[in-house]
Amino acid sequence: MVLMACCTAYGQVTLSARVALVSANGGRAPKPRDIVFWLTPVGTDVKPASLNQAGPRPRLLQKDKSFHPHVLVVPVGSAVEFPNHDPFFHNVFSLFEGKRFDLGLYEAGSSKDVRFDKVGISYIFCNIHAQMSAVVLALDTPYYGISDQRGQLMIPRVPPGRYTLHVWYESALPDTLNELTREVTVSPQTSTLGVFRLTAATIPQEHKNKYGRDYEPPNPDSPGYARP
Repeated sequence: MVLMACCTAYGQVTLSARVALVSANGGRAPKPRDIVFWLTPVGTDVKPASLNQAGPRPRLLQKDKSFHPHVLVVPVGSAVEFPNHDPFFHNVFSLFEGKRFDLGLYEAGSSKDVRFDKVGISYIFCNIHAQMSAVVLALDTPYYGISDQRGQLMIPRVPPGRYTLHVWYESALPDTLNELTREVTVSPQTSTLGVFRLTAATIPQEHKNKYGRDYEPPNPDSPGYARP
């Protein structure tokens, strides 16, 4: 991964990065999207920045029995909307790491909110549709970026100073991610950290429902499924 600094107003810089995925079993690696990089200031040489973001409230849309986007990064304390745009019921929950909540059963066209009031990673599921999953990362820093399908990302408006660089990827083992954590120094000049290659491990994606049991087979008569 190479970080390059581009100057902006007030001495801030925009950091660009690129990351490549390598398959753990030697096969074809997935596209390097939804990899999150964030910077936390080290010491007192960087003044704390506001975590407030202008613009629309972040949301995880439920459409076509999927969450959109799959990975969402928000400042800690943000309220995230969960609108249901499918023509049937959903039941969104997260009872594992991060924020624990259960929105219950709610119908098409309605929406519910969840405030992510502590730092952490929350794995989101639907209690009706086992194939639905998403991840919300609540961070205590405004300096973050998410990679696109080409592995490119940008972290805007970063003041010069020392930071700890963190990396998260859903299909990477914790030890692999810990090895990528390091201190970096941001300056108005170009900053090169080298090329990072991240191994995509084969991690089982199965999960239990909110009661800790296996999902029931799809039932066409259930309110969670569209009727013909």
